[in-house]
Amino acid sequence: MLTGTLVRVRTSKQRIIPLYLKRDDPQWLEVAESLLLIFREGVGRTRGEIETEIDELVGEGLATLAHRGLAKILEDRGEFEVVADVPPDQLREKVFTAAAEHRKALRASGQAKAMFRREAVLGTVAEELKVTPEQVAAAMFADLRDENRLLSFDQTLDAQRLIDRYNVALAQSVLLRSVLVEAEVRNEKPARYRQLFRHLKFHRLLYRVDGSMRDGFVFHVDGPLSLFSATNKYGLQMANFLPALLLCPDFRLDAELRWGPRREVRTFHLDGNDGLVSHYADTGTYVPAELNAFVERFRQVAPGWEVSEATDVLELGREGVWVPDYKFIHKATGVDVFVEVVGFWKKSSLERLLRLLPEHGPARYVLAISDRFKVDEAALGELSGPVLRFKEIPNAVELAALLDRSARDHRRGLPIA
Repeated sequence: MLTGTLVRVRTSKQRIIPLYLKRDDPQWLEVAESLLLIFREGVGRTRGEIETEIDELVGEGLATLAHRGLAKILEDRGEFEVVADVPPDQLREKVFTAAAEHRKALRASGQAKAMFRREAVLGTVAEELKVTPEQVAAAMFADLRDENRLLSFDQTLDAQRLIDRYNVALAQSVLLRSVLVEAEVRNEKPARYRQLFRHLKFHRLLYRVDGSMRDGFVFHVDGPLSLFSATNKYGLQMANFLPALLLCPDFRLDAELRWGPRREVRTFHLDGNDGLVSHYADTGTYVPAELNAFVERFRQVAPGWEVSEATDVLELGREGVWVPDYKFIHKATGVDVFVEVVGFWKKSSLERLLRLLPEHGPARYVLAISDRFKVDEAALGELSGPVLRFKEIPNAVELAALLDRSARDHRRGLPIA
């Protein structure tokens, strides 16, 4: 994330427009590569030494804000730590105590005006700690920011990805000043919408949603400045949702901002044409090939049921929504049953479903749960819908039997042909 002093924007008719870098600009690619080289070769050096080298490369002045923004992205990707054999605060206490004793000894010997010998003090402490005087001097202030050492750095980052990260960070920094964010996503598959709902839930954002799978969804998200007590934590959660949105090609985002020291009303717009590239792994839309085979097998053994990818968005109280995997409709009666397959790729969603479905779940649903998960049997007993356990993929015959039973219960015992 960029600090406030590194945010580069211009204002046009009350609208805040970030000054993004062109990801394929040769000049900026060269700058990015030069900064990357400093950090790649900087492992083991202090933060102060690295910043001095950046200063020599970049220079001073407002024209270098983008350079320093790129460097900030790289700094955040590195791991800096205090490197010292003895905790610096304890070491300083020993050195200051030894210095006081040294001065006291000089006065006692009648040499109060003699020159204070720093080497003697460091030598005394070094002898006590069984280290060299040079190690004592180097470690005394190792906990200061400039003395922290770079222990590791992500060597996989390249120049173009650095520019992409910078542009996203610039947009994220603008969103930290938001009161309300409205994001619209269209022309996506249900798996993508499920991914967005999971990110909203994971980041604990306050939101409501309108729309449908067919027409797209509009997410109304409270910004950090809409809260009675705006917190940095919520603002970061809001910013961290943006890369998930950028995974969608057809989106728009509009935000109402409070900008500057006077918190003046401004707006911010972002859409797919801005060319921002997400750094998030595109997870959550993965469908194992085995599941497709399972659906085809089910169609063979239960031709009386129609199977489709679910497009229904089901409210789960105040804790967001649920988009099940599949919707099964009995062709003769119209009875529908939602089915969620919880395999290894969905481990994080199981606890939430077990907690919320008993109170907020739909009338008819089936959870197919992998045997890889150790599930509390008491939690399963709270569910109003049946559970199908499986090893590799759900058994189509067993699922068909559960669906037939659910349909019969709905029809008050009337047998299904």
